[in-house]
Amino acid sequence: MSTSGRTGRGVAGWSLARQLFVLQVVVVAVVVLAGTGLAWFDAQRRTQQSAQEQVLLVARALAAQPGVRAAISGPDPSAALQPMAERVRRDTGVEFITIMSPDGIRYSHPNPARLGHRFLGHTERAAAGGVIVETYPGTLGPSVRAVVPVRGDTGRVTGLVAVGIGVHVLSAELRGQVTALVLVAVAALALGGVLTRLVGARLRRHTHDLRPAELNRMYGYHEAILHAVREGLLLISPAGRVVLCNDGAAALLPVPDAESRQVDDLGLPDELAEALRGGGRIRDEVHLTDDRVLVVNVSPVRSGGRDLGTVVTLRDHTDLQALSGELDSLRGFAEALHAQAHESANRLHTVVSLIELGRTEEAVAFATDELELAQRLTDRLVGAVGEPVLAALLLGKTAEAAERGVEVVLTEESWIEEPDIDSAGRIDPRDLVTIVGNLVDNAVEAVLDVPDPRVEVTLRGGPDGLLLRVADNGPGVDAEVVRRIFHRGWSTKRAGRGLGLALVGQRVRRHGGTIEVRADGGAVFEVRLPAAEVAR
Repeated sequence: MSTSGRTGRGVAGWSLARQLFVLQVVVVAVVVLAGTGLAWFDAQRRTQQSAQEQVLLVARALAAQPGVRAAISGPDPSAALQPMAERVRRDTGVEFITIMSPDGIRYSHPNPARLGHRFLGHTERAAAGGVIVETYPGTLGPSVRAVVPVRGDTGRVTGLVAVGIGVHVLSAELRGQVTALVLVAVAALALGGVLTRLVGARLRRHTHDLRPAELNRMYGYHEAILHAVREGLLLISPAGRVVLCNDGAAALLPVPDAESRQVDDLGLPDELAEALRGGGRIRDEVHLTDDRVLVVNVSPVRSGGRDLGTVVTLRDHTDLQALSGELDSLRGFAEALHAQAHESANRLHTVVSLIELGRTEEAVAFATDELELAQRLTDRLVGAVGEPVLAALLLGKTAEAAERGVEVVLTEESWIEEPDIDSAGRIDPRDLVTIVGNLVDNAVEAVLDVPDPRVEVTLRGGPDGLLLRVADNGPGVDAEVVRRIFHRGWSTKRAGRGLGLALVGQRVRRHGGTIEVRADGGAVFEVRLPAAEVAR
């Protein structure tokens, strides 16, 4: 496809591979950033929750210590509680531990100068026996803290314990997690970009760097051509599976839904199936199916050293083959007429010479004898064969064979009329011409080299169908080749022949008939075509 028309600017002028690459990069970036944001939010929530659980656990453990309860009730609470609180603070890693009276007067603090001062924060609910967990800006800065009551032996609240962790400590911990998240996000973006680049390169190779509009136009052309071409087109994979079948091929194949089927499942004759899956190059090779004559072309397809399968074209030559058979018959008639005209000229000269010699009676006898012989032959054929096309065929074949020195005779038992043909499923006379004409031609060829060559033709109709028999006094047919003589390409003559008997077999199968080949002083071909009601 020409690229001269690629003058578009902006995104619309990009190839499909480039557009998809940019889109994938954006999607990967959005997903990674969104995942990073969610992970940061979750890390912040978990860090806050962990800090709250830690300070609450330390505060409750300290408030439950008997030494704390005893020191709060002693004469100098700060002297006993300050060293105890600092030791616990260092051991647990919290930022401060403040033990105070129920009204908030500090007994301990990391800064001894603040002992005896009021605690900054909410203590009312703890003084009433509850628990407080909050974030509050105290003397050491914002902190996550827990305040729990200390109860005496009677259960009365005698003091409070506050434990806190500074927000800056949590922020430092969170920054470490965020750094790890950012590194993971950058790595994910880089990996996603590389993989997207590889996918884009592969897509570029497959789409030939075309824009979406160009691909859409090519697809439209593809569909239009497939549906418009009358010739059958098949694309077959290296594995022998049909990957594309146009309308023309669907009409020619025995199965209408050929796509995705194996070649062996198409119901084709063995020779044609072997030609399609063989992978070799075939040019204008004639093949027969049960009801068609197909001209087949097969071309292997390779790209970049890879086997992509084969392209198969099918052309229907059924009607053309029938017309060709009729043309051959007409050519035979013409040659016979030409020979008869030449012979008639010789006879006419003989008659004229006899008249000039005054031997009139001998001239009349000579002329009438030849006319009576020809007329008797014509009357015999026309009287026994009621189908005019078939009678004309036999007349022509008889005359043609006579010119080659072969006697073709219609047996006395022959009798066939048009109603007999109608009862046999309304057989097309052209099919009878194909069957009888090819059998007679085959018999004539077989007896050319034998003494007194003779071919006998029997045509008989009846309620059960039609009987067509052609017998000759030639060398006969070897029993080993009987099964192959109706296959395309079989012939005892020169190369390039072998279609006539194959056409006979095709026409007989089409009408549900049978063919019997036997030796009886030569070769006998006997065809039976059942009546329509019998065939059903």
